[in-house]
Amino acid sequence: MEALRQDDPRRFGPYTVLARLRGTASSVQYLARDTASEDAVVITAARPELAALPAFRRRFQAEARTADRLTGGWVQPQLGGPDDSSDGSPDEELLWTASPYVPALTLAEAIELTGPLPERAVRILGAGLAETLSRVHATGAVLQGLAPRTVLLAGDGPRLTAFGPLGAAADAEARPGGQLSVRLGYLTPEQVEGEEPGPASDLFVLGLLLAYAATGTTPLADGPAAEGAERIARTAPELGAVPEELRGLIARCLEKDPADRPSAGAVAAELALEGAAGLAKGGWLPEALAAAVAEQGVRVRETVTAGAPADAVPAPALAPAPVLDTRTTQLGDIGRHVPRTDRPTTQLSVPPQLTGRPATPTPSSAPAPALPGGVPSVPPPIVPVAPRPLPIPTNRAAAPSPAVDRRGLLIGLAAGAAGLVVGGGGVLALGGGGGDTDDPEPAPSHSGPTVAGLPPQPRWVYTHPAAEPAPLTAAVWNERLLVLTGKNGATAVDLRTGHRAWQNADAADAEAALPAGKDLCFVAAPTGFLWLSPKDGKTVHRAEHAALSPGMPKLSAPEFVGTSGQVIWFTGSETVTVKAPPPKKGKKRGKDKQVVKAYLFAYDIVRREQLWRTPVPAGRGTAAPVHRLIAVRQDDLVVRQSPATLAPGDVRAAKGKAVFRSFDRRTGKALWSKQFGTVAPDAAAMGDDRGLLYAAVGDDLQAFETPSGKPKWTLNGTGGTPYGTPVVTGTVLHTTNRNQEVGAVERQTGRLRWRRSTEAAISTAAPAVTLSTTGRTLLAADGSQVTAFGAEDGRRLWKFQDIGTQDPKGPTVTAPYRVLTAGRTAVVQRDRIFYAFPVA
Repeated sequence: MEALRQDDPRRFGPYTVLARLRGTASSVQYLARDTASEDAVVITAARPELAALPAFRRRFQAEARTADRLTGGWVQPQLGGPDDSSDGSPDEELLWTASPYVPALTLAEAIELTGPLPERAVRILGAGLAETLSRVHATGAVLQGLAPRTVLLAGDGPRLTAFGPLGAAADAEARPGGQLSVRLGYLTPEQVEGEEPGPASDLFVLGLLLAYAATGTTPLADGPAAEGAERIARTAPELGAVPEELRGLIARCLEKDPADRPSAGAVAAELALEGAAGLAKGGWLPEALAAAVAEQGVRVRETVTAGAPADAVPAPALAPAPVLDTRTTQLGDIGRHVPRTDRPTTQLSVPPQLTGRPATPTPSSAPAPALPGGVPSVPPPIVPVAPRPLPIPTNRAAAPSPAVDRRGLLIGLAAGAAGLVVGGGGVLALGGGGGDTDDPEPAPSHSGPTVAGLPPQPRWVYTHPAAEPAPLTAAVWNERLLVLTGKNGATAVDLRTGHRAWQNADAADAEAALPAGKDLCFVAAPTGFLWLSPKDGKTVHRAEHAALSPGMPKLSAPEFVGTSGQVIWFTGSETVTVKAPPPKKGKKRGKDKQVVKAYLFAYDIVRREQLWRTPVPAGRGTAAPVHRLIAVRQDDLVVRQSPATLAPGDVRAAKGKAVFRSFDRRTGKALWSKQFGTVAPDAAAMGDDRGLLYAAVGDDLQAFETPSGKPKWTLNGTGGTPYGTPVVTGTVLHTTNRNQEVGAVERQTGRLRWRRSTEAAISTAAPAVTLSTTGRTLLAADGSQVTAFGAEDGRRLWKFQDIGTQDPKGPTVTAPYRVLTAGRTAVVQRDRIFYAFPVA
């Protein structure tokens, strides 16, 4: 932190500037005070000479939008920017963003101050960064924002401050003709070969960063600078100084072939299975760093309390910078390949034709930042890009033009910093979910087909506010709304846009959001049934529990069983007094008894009336017994009581087997009560509309005819990995088992058509399988991922993993994935985050 300079702004919107925090190649970070709340905030303001470039402004704004979308966990929320200013001051024209202040040092400052981090601290650092990368990669995007000066070490964990190549640039300069020169911090083998960076590129850079954190030096640095590109592309990294516990993982991150690198989610899990936040509890920084962070916090509080610009504060003593060292990668001229424009992923784009002689450098008003290890940034040779009108031609010449020879495009690296040039006609594109450009005529997308194994780009991502409890249930209403219920009420999300449509506090703790015709949304709340308007969420009708069934004013809170069309089934109970019989002569009268009676109800949610009720065995205590809907057929329905709610007498009578009950759909009359084979009370089971019951029996899956109980076929399983609940579609039964395998068998014969592994780690539960509305895509969801398969042939389509929103001061997110389908959209939920993926 240092005193403000004469030309520094004194105000950004509602924030009063107090001091300089640190500078980057493209911006200056200021400490400021919110005039309303008096809280400390960090203003990231673009350097004026760069902000004048339209290309820079678009990139800066796009990366700010990316930061906003990633808010949560190890990404600070965005508090505002120029659009939030309202006082008409000249400062509104400045380019800036605001975020809450958190006491922290950059990774580079920490290494310079105390040297390499301990192994546990490196684990927490890597896990936190990988958790954020996993969220980025889940959308198919690439971050390209990792660098020692973009990662902060705070008292409760790491923070990421750059969300694209501009924020992570080692150097950025405005050049004549509206050109923008940017040098990146690290290069990957695929970029050396002229290939487009992908999610695996972020993992390579993460490996370099973790090795730097663990040793204080960057791998592949030793040797002549001119041979740096060859080392990156061909030479195995020297990791002898890396702690043994981390060496294998970092080596895998630094594999030359992107396909051999682990995913961000796998790295996060390997470094900290309980999550970075969980591992960091109780402190994670070495004593000297923790003290430096705490001292910074004290100084900031004093400055904010004083409310006046701060005097200069001395920076931590740093080792004198040597003239040149090799602790960081030194790369010289790399002219063998011209990097291609990368529209599907986040990257600075360069027009395909480059002409002209090198431009005379224009000194930047900001000194080139020194890179980790004390090596100053050395400006690379620059090739100007001739200004040209938008849109940029998308065709590429088969060979470079004569004007572009081996030195046509120079990517110079000093301390691992790659140089790129974006001219006045260059487009700054942010693809893969990173935001759109503001160009009036953007170039058409050429993103091509989805890469095998990578999920498609979500149509939208909705994050339930952190200030509200996480949703308890989620359901699709008429393929128009995603209705979430929780402790605060019901929330509707527009399925087309992912934007919140409305909230209703009456529906707190509700469940079973269903369409009640075309005009109302039905929810079952603890106090009764509600019918909400899908337009604004207002309660249109309400039915208390006492009014649901004539003659049962003391009906308990219903337990939802299932639904078909406009009819729902639920169980309920009431406690009645059974009077003692008259005593025999000479005997005392016995005591009256309190008896619980339970019923299964059918209720029409469009007509809002009970259709029938029929007795069922009571459960444990006075609460309604929980039942699960097994099958709905033309004339009957089949249910099974949850074993947790079976009365002790029923448990003994069942002798370790499940009891299935059938009821007439029209009248509720009990038709039969049967056990099938040795199906256990808690075994997975599902019936179809043809009278078959499919159930897990030991390690096998068996089909039974109902009600006779005659076995029809058996599908053998693997020892110790029982089957989960299957899904019926057409003539096929889609299966799932605890061995993390899904498959398809013929319903009538049990003949196996295909079986595939999700490649997830074997767990205690089988994946939950869901079919897309068309029946063409099968989605398997478990605690670690969602895997999509072609339903017809089992062809693996893609895998989706997201580490989830991590609260640095809260528990690690361990919620399993859930999938709901609507039209050609699959909504994937994990805790409070929802992704809408296009599916066939």
